[in-house]
Amino acid sequence: MKRVNGPILWANTHLLFWLSLVPFTTAWMGENHFAARPVALYGGVLLMAALAYYLLSQCLIHYHRSGSLLGTAVGSDFKGKVSIAIYSAAILMSFANRWMGFALYWVVALMWLVPDRRIERMVSE
Repeated sequence: MKRVNGPILWANTHLLFWLSLVPFTTAWMGENHFAARPVALYGGVLLMAALAYYLLSQCLIHYHRSGSLLGTAVGSDFKGKVSIAIYSAAILMSFANRWMGFALYWVVALMWLVPDRRIERMVSE
């Protein structure tokens, strides 16, 4: 981005805040041998980071118009929306079966490792 405004800076700070809590929740989860509450809190932090990322991307797209390069690259943000849904389900699941909740966190991480085809299309054009 070449230009930003106040809401974009606040959205970025909001994202950075939630990301700064990941090491704490990861350590707490490890110290308690993946007990249900720490696993759920870890998911809560991941969920809030996902929401903050979505907010930041929407602020950037709104500021630079939906037809911009960023707006085209983000598109409908399917992965972002699915991540929020999976994190929400994983938090609830972690109280019933902590390992299933933790496995859903891995699903989101693996989902983001797969490159998007929309980026490949943009580069080839």
